[in-house]
Amino acid sequence: MNLTKRAINETDLKRLEIVSGPTYTASNNRFTYVSTKVNEDSEYEAHVYSKDISTNQTKQWTYGKHSNTNFRSNPNNTQAVFQSTRSGTTQLWLVDLDGGEPKQITFFQKGAFSPKWSPDGTSIFFSAPLNIDDDIHTQKEHTCEEKQQIKKDKQNKPLVVNRLKYKSDAKGFHDDSNIQIIEYHLPTKKFIQWTTKPTDHSLHDISADGKKLVFSSNWNEEADSELISDLFLLNLHTHEFTLLTDGNSNYYNSRFSSDSSQIITLGHDFDYAGATLTKLYLFELSSKKRKEITNQWDIQLGDAMVTDSRLGESENGPIWSKDGKSIYFLGSDQGSTSLYQTDLDGNLEKIYGEDNHVFGFTYHPDEESFILGISSPIDPGNFYELNSNRELSLLTNVNKSLLEEIHVEKPEEISFTSSDGLAIQGWLLRPYSFEDGKKYPFILEVHGGPHAMYGNSFFHELQLLAAKGYVVVYTNPRGSHGYGQQFVNGVRENYGQGDFQDLMEAVDYCLDKYSFIDKDRLGVTGGSYGGFMTNWIVGHTNRFKAAVTQRSISNWLSFYGVSDIGYFFTKWEHGLNLLDDPEKLWDISPLKYAANVKTPLLILHGELDFRCPIEQGEQLYITLKHLKKEVEFIRFPGANHELSRSGDPSMRIKRLEQIGRWFDQYL
Repeated sequence: MNLTKRAINETDLKRLEIVSGPTYTASNNRFTYVSTKVNEDSEYEAHVYSKDISTNQTKQWTYGKHSNTNFRSNPNNTQAVFQSTRSGTTQLWLVDLDGGEPKQITFFQKGAFSPKWSPDGTSIFFSAPLNIDDDIHTQKEHTCEEKQQIKKDKQNKPLVVNRLKYKSDAKGFHDDSNIQIIEYHLPTKKFIQWTTKPTDHSLHDISADGKKLVFSSNWNEEADSELISDLFLLNLHTHEFTLLTDGNSNYYNSRFSSDSSQIITLGHDFDYAGATLTKLYLFELSSKKRKEITNQWDIQLGDAMVTDSRLGESENGPIWSKDGKSIYFLGSDQGSTSLYQTDLDGNLEKIYGEDNHVFGFTYHPDEESFILGISSPIDPGNFYELNSNRELSLLTNVNKSLLEEIHVEKPEEISFTSSDGLAIQGWLLRPYSFEDGKKYPFILEVHGGPHAMYGNSFFHELQLLAAKGYVVVYTNPRGSHGYGQQFVNGVRENYGQGDFQDLMEAVDYCLDKYSFIDKDRLGVTGGSYGGFMTNWIVGHTNRFKAAVTQRSISNWLSFYGVSDIGYFFTKWEHGLNLLDDPEKLWDISPLKYAANVKTPLLILHGELDFRCPIEQGEQLYITLKHLKKEVEFIRFPGANHELSRSGDPSMRIKRLEQIGRWFDQYL
């Protein structure tokens, strides 16, 4: 192979520019977006930019070592609101679009976020965590000194826990606050608190006539032990709340029709627990009747793609067409994420879809055009215009200089039929400086979830391992999204069986097809569910010569009680909870098979991982070490379950270095 570019390395992670959150402004031919980079202090910075499509001019709106997101211009395009950490806490700021310095408009103790303009531009609705007795009119943001004192006081006090949902991987230990919906009225500069119940409320949309809000919440007495999320309407004139749904489902990303008579929403009824495909529903507000639009489809709505190169705002959910006859949304299918359109009867059309990853979009109703955020296996992501003729044109080229310098390997798609008749899709990366006739070591990557999807998106870790001289294979075994409801459900109550078979047959397929793979130098790695599967693999076969397990699960009995999701996830995925059948949970725990392990194993875990807590890695390490196995344990201070995706950049680089070191040593 004649290479003119250098191999990608760990520190290139710091040079990636990740774009997200495309949003058309009220001004024609202009959109805003967020760019996230790592600064010289090895910290993330997120800044807002706007792009004029007609002139190709780009303007930067925010500066400094802060995170600035959710930039939303008002209906007459004179002002914009955005959220920023520049004061030390995430707050809302207002800026005049004709110039001038931003002005802080919220000073809430625990911050404010997710702003939305009222249709007449006189109010901004937003979310804020509040305690039950907080007065929104006297809120005062804590100083740095006060925050330090509060942190110190917490360290000197016992934590009193009296509810089931008392911690989460994202937030750590919960306090007594709940997310409430607030309005800021610009002419009077007054705040109005619209929700007060001691539970979280998620604002979805404001009706075009400005009279109603739609939000989701759980107002049931048993909310602490439930996962449902009902839809509510709030009449802003009468202050009346109306429950739209029946307390058996989960709803999010709802949108009013232009005449405010209907709502579309994503959600599902937990038919297959956590493996249930997301559906699109239509609600007639006058009758509260729900119609499922997706009942003839077999695709996952939304973005199910797994990658380590996405930061910032996520996708924005379904959007109505200008004439109110169609809905636009993202869907995940066959390893790609695409833009779809449906009418209200469920007639589905893919309006843009290639072998890539559409990670966000915005719709211009007057122009019938879209801005798409698109990543591919060889590009971390850029924005494109999809015009009314469905022609695609590039609008940004944010990683141009980096991609001109580094070699990025284009994957080869692989597919085979499993021994029990399932079609399995995957991808193979050849090593940097590949030469015909030479044998190369091999690494199998297993994704987390398990209900997620590898696919046609940029993945720094996979490229890095290929750059180090490894053949890298990543597949979607049963349990993955992208191949229909029965496929994604195929792993439930079947962990370590069909999924293990799919992965081993993927290895066999590659060994049979590609003569350049050295069958005596096989490695395996994965995180979360992929970590569980790595642990399971080395306890059930000795064909791998090295393994790295990351943020893994080793013991389902203890996972039930220590994970922030264990109390429901165990039932969802295995059909039982701890006291139902402890012996069965032990039978599917990799720890039970530790004595069988002969593969050198590196265990990586974040100290503050509440999803798969560090005791899972610790149990496995101590057991293997006590058995005098070849094992090493690395604990990452301050890191939660998201270490590999959005964790501290320096820690992410150290993690990649350790993975490379282990495979270099044993393969």
